[in-house]
Amino acid sequence: MRAEGCVGATMTKRLTNNLLGASALVLAMAIGGAVIAQDAVAPVVAAALDTRSTGEASSGVIVLGADARGHRLVSAAGLAGLEVLDLTGARLGRVSAGEAGGLDVRYGFPVKGRAETLLVSTDKTDNSLRFFAMRDGAPVEVGARPVPLGFAVEDVCLLRNASDGGLYAFAVGDGGEIEQLLLYADAEGRVDARSARRINLPSKIKYCVADDATGQLYASQQAVGVWRFNGDPEADAAPALVDAAGLGRISEESGSLALYDGGQGARYLIATDASSGRLFIYDRSAGDAYLGAASLTGRDGAAIKEPGALQAVGAPLIGLPSGALVVTDEDAAAGPDYKLVSITALTGALNLSAGTPQDARAVAAPRFPAVVAVAETAPVGSPGDAADDPAIWADPTNPANSLIIGTDKKAGLNLYDMQGRLLQHLPDGKMNNVDLREGFMLGGQPVVLVTASDRTNKAVAIYRLDTEARRLIDVADGAQPTGQGDPYGQCMYRSTRSGKTYVFINDSNGEKRQWELVDAGNGKVRAVRVRDFAFSSQVEGCVADDATGQLYVAEEDVGLWRLSAEPDGGAAMTMVARVTDNPALKDDLEGVGLYDLGGGRGYLIVSSQGNDSYAVFRREGDQAYLGSFIVVADGARGIDGVSETDGLEVTSRNLGPGFEHGAMVAQDGRNVLPGENQNFKYVPWTSIAEALGLEVRP
Repeated sequence: MRAEGCVGATMTKRLTNNLLGASALVLAMAIGGAVIAQDAVAPVVAAALDTRSTGEASSGVIVLGADARGHRLVSAAGLAGLEVLDLTGARLGRVSAGEAGGLDVRYGFPVKGRAETLLVSTDKTDNSLRFFAMRDGAPVEVGARPVPLGFAVEDVCLLRNASDGGLYAFAVGDGGEIEQLLLYADAEGRVDARSARRINLPSKIKYCVADDATGQLYASQQAVGVWRFNGDPEADAAPALVDAAGLGRISEESGSLALYDGGQGARYLIATDASSGRLFIYDRSAGDAYLGAASLTGRDGAAIKEPGALQAVGAPLIGLPSGALVVTDEDAAAGPDYKLVSITALTGALNLSAGTPQDARAVAAPRFPAVVAVAETAPVGSPGDAADDPAIWADPTNPANSLIIGTDKKAGLNLYDMQGRLLQHLPDGKMNNVDLREGFMLGGQPVVLVTASDRTNKAVAIYRLDTEARRLIDVADGAQPTGQGDPYGQCMYRSTRSGKTYVFINDSNGEKRQWELVDAGNGKVRAVRVRDFAFSSQVEGCVADDATGQLYVAEEDVGLWRLSAEPDGGAAMTMVARVTDNPALKDDLEGVGLYDLGGGRGYLIVSSQGNDSYAVFRREGDQAYLGSFIVVADGARGIDGVSETDGLEVTSRNLGPGFEHGAMVAQDGRNVLPGENQNFKYVPWTSIAEALGLEVRP
């Protein structure tokens, strides 16, 4: 079970509440006498190198080459575009980039099978983002187009999401906008972007920086202070105020930002006070606790009164073994330039460790093998946490006409085709989970029987799927009450021993009941209660293995259980996988599905909601854990990743082109690219099999 999710407008409401909370906290600090005075004496650190001025300097980044001789300083030089300098500031070249302002770099961006060093710059002439690959020491524009932002852009920063390996850009604006975009390369190798989400603050954001290791975004709201956000678009923004202008250490206006990674014990956020010119250092490993302040000068001792954009580089540079802080000095006497401040000198002045610089070129692999969804349903009609559980009907004569049934637990049932188009909506109540079985004899004819747990009427909802008309038809013989306070998780079972069809529904307190579904003799279906059993805590996801007569139930905080699905099977249970025994599992355990290889062989798939992954277990034998996978965004298709999954369903049957060996259909708790109501994603089984080395059913 998941708390209410949010995207779009709901995110804005949550953010507003968090902003109010943070403002109250700052005010409380002030009232309590904790208004923090500036450090009485801040050490002065001189730059190790001043570059030669080339006319304009908005922001600069050191781009690491294969060796020290290949390192370059790339400058966003306004209307001069991007300038390439050596580390003394000597100009080596220039490329057109409009009016270049903000600039950031990441390594190992995949483009047609090769790993590129990608530069992203802002173009203030049309308020867009432009993309460049660093090739042979020079930027080459590789964008499919300048990506329009629709607001006055101030800066851009990049984040490689540790959860899925995706590269995101954050563009921040004069009106307080934070636009997050997924970057991707199209089939021709051109780089493009899609909006993932928008966060809004009330006033100008001048600078930003993002932390690949923690997934956090830092934004400098000029009049307010430094904010920290969760940079994962599939999670809450979770804003937190790191320091405040006027009430914290920042005197009047918040300035630029940088991150230094020296490994354990030496991970720092560096922020400037735009009014005093000081640098403030915060400990990223301790909730951004304040560590100290310093002032900067050039090599000649002239104070850097108002430091501009910053970049911290952890790689050893010539004469700078722990790397450098690149400081933009737009007010230098000889013209705008860059100052390279030794990280060793800066940390030493504050009695801090420089640690061991981490190579920014090292690209961490995703935590689990990744696959993508190739289709998605239309969003459900209800906002918030609404979509929940799918069921799959495979058309045996024309697989492309297969159907997906999905619950909107605030409004009813939806019927979709294999392209995700909505074919039917039944506003029949709060349907939580859904399942189906073929071959149920109704009026002497085999039908596809669909049941759902109806939380509005506290009943078993029963339908016939008209596969020709592609419609669900209510066939319940009147209300079929469950006698439960909150009918919740649900799945169906057809016994090979007796040929009878059953439905299991549990209450939210863990009590589970089994009903036999019978032909009432009037074209309707009745549910006859045949068994009760219980779990010690909340359960929801379940799947019955018709061939083996086993029922699998996910107890959300505990693990996956196996027990008999027969009505006389008793209450004896066997633990298949316990959450505390497997680090790949993170509660809640939610949806459960079965991939049938035939002959009693196959796989069990379980949604591990707490870490947005899917665990795979062997169906037969010792039911060993075989690995986990994640579903990530596909920028080219415009389909986001899947997170916070409640229900899922899996089949090995042919569902048509692209799904010849079956599929997993999963509820997506956060439907972004762009932010919309929740929906369901379709993942080909072949992708999952390739990712984990599994079999497919021919």
